[in-house]
Amino acid sequence: MKGGRSKVEKPKPDNKLAAKRKVADRATKKAPKKAKAVKDPNKPKRPPSAFFVFMEEFRKQFNEKNPNNKSVSVVGKAGGDKWKSLSEAEKAPYVAKANKLKSEYTKTMAAYNKKQSEGAHKAAEAEDESDKSKSEVNDDDEEESEEEEDDDDDE
Repeated sequence: MKGGRSKVEKPKPDNKLAAKRKVADRATKKAPKKAKAVKDPNKPKRPPSAFFVFMEEFRKQFNEKNPNNKSVSVVGKAGGDKWKSLSEAEKAPYVAKANKLKSEYTKTMAAYNKKQSEGAHKAAEAEDESDKSKSEVNDDDEEESEEEEDDDDDE
């Protein structure tokens, strides 16, 4: 202990000040939170992968064999182990079904996107028409007021 320092000699940092500095640093580094976009309930859901197509069937079989099992994690682990042990040939029907579901999804998504773009286009047209109608109405009002002024001058 000849060369060592004791705890008493060591100056303690001001923890409150250090905490304030950290909070101030975080506040300057963080960007303001962006509002989440509202999800459209009509948007088609993504198709399941081949593994999830397999799991639909596996869950049914597993629950028939193990009716007393209430744990979801046990089913998931057993399904994952089974999927890993399958050969490519055994996985092929699930992959084919997943590809079929994916192609259907791309078609429905294309139709959905087309409908969304048409809806946005129609909304823009309606807005333009409403602006035109307002300006035409205002022009008509101005013409009528000029005619009334001309009638007042004649008297």
